[in-house]
Amino acid sequence: MSDSTPKNIIVFIGDGMGISTITAGRIFVGQEMGKKGEEHELSWDTFEQLALIKTYNTNAQVPDSAGTATAILSGYKTNIGAVNVRPDANLENMLAEGCGGDTSPTLTDKAKADGKAVGVISTARLTHATPAVMYSHSASRDIEADKDLEGPFAMEGCKSISQQLIESEVDLALGGGRKEFTDAQVAAWPGATASTKADMMAADTSQPLLGLFNASHMSFEADRAGTEEPSIAEMTTFAMDRLASNGDGYVLMVEAGRIDHAHHGTNAFRALKDLQAMDAAVSAAVAKADDDTLILVTADHSHVFTMAGYPARGNPILGLSRPVDPETGIAHLEYALDDDGKTYTTLGYQNGPNVREADSETLTDNMVQAPDYRQQTAVRLRSETHAGEDVALFATGPGAERFNGVMEQDEIGRILADLLAE
Repeated sequence: MSDSTPKNIIVFIGDGMGISTITAGRIFVGQEMGKKGEEHELSWDTFEQLALIKTYNTNAQVPDSAGTATAILSGYKTNIGAVNVRPDANLENMLAEGCGGDTSPTLTDKAKADGKAVGVISTARLTHATPAVMYSHSASRDIEADKDLEGPFAMEGCKSISQQLIESEVDLALGGGRKEFTDAQVAAWPGATASTKADMMAADTSQPLLGLFNASHMSFEADRAGTEEPSIAEMTTFAMDRLASNGDGYVLMVEAGRIDHAHHGTNAFRALKDLQAMDAAVSAAVAKADDDTLILVTADHSHVFTMAGYPARGNPILGLSRPVDPETGIAHLEYALDDDGKTYTTLGYQNGPNVREADSETLTDNMVQAPDYRQQTAVRLRSETHAGEDVALFATGPGAERFNGVMEQDEIGRILADLLAE
């Protein structure tokens, strides 16, 4: 192992954490600390390596998490919706490959071949697209549970993503999604199980651990206080301690999955609170990691999340826009108004519910800074969509120098494979 080859690899994926989310999140976290916000640094802002990542899927200009996670973690691009299955224009061919055909090794397979322990963490369901890429193959991300093996997926040899997790070599899996597993599957897990933070902390350290902390996705960070769920930072440091007992090192994937879900609901507050939780997790990982650990922070894709309107410096990031007063050089006492004479927010979405119309109600600061407020949109859709622009990748530790410039997303997975093969 050379000085540029890591013993441990941690990949943080902020699901849907595009550039605008990082910028707004930086300001949000800074303002929560009493700063103006813009000058604040997130935990990954100080990493020495930075790259821009092209996120398209093989058949989609604007991607989904399955195709992008396959690129990040497995090193090849594939169709939208496919989990670790080579792309093909013919679904039947992809189904044949995903159900026992010529599938390529997962990152778990590659790590195990190098003697490393493997951990998977997600605040989404463990069978959701991104964590599923760590250990499974499926022509469709929708085959999460045995009950989903119907229609074209009812092929001999097809296994649900949940079943593939139970049969995998993953040493530790922490997240949501209990409803996707049958009781028999949970009983077949070759180790300890946990359903609360207390269970997790008390689990037998000599066995693989499966933590399922919610029936579906784990709670948004903004709502977690009333639950028995661990935070993403607590899961991360717990996993690092547990996996470090393996002398050959470990590979750990940590997904802040609910940033994406809040964006789909056009609820910027919860998206930014989950980014704040991920920031704390990365900070904790950096503090705990030795200099033999490569840490990557990236996103699978972006969202149509916008930050605009010429607000003054330090204006509340979730608030109504106040322009700079040209006479005083600071925030104007009056809110900015659109051409219909209505106030508007700094943050918004290009599409989704809650379309802004000429006769929409007048917004107040109390209204738009409420936790449940859904930002206004331009195009009416039931759910807000992903976006297709490049995302950022931040890297620190041995091997970080390999990540720079403008990169194809599948280059990330190929570099990870090379580092494991060295």
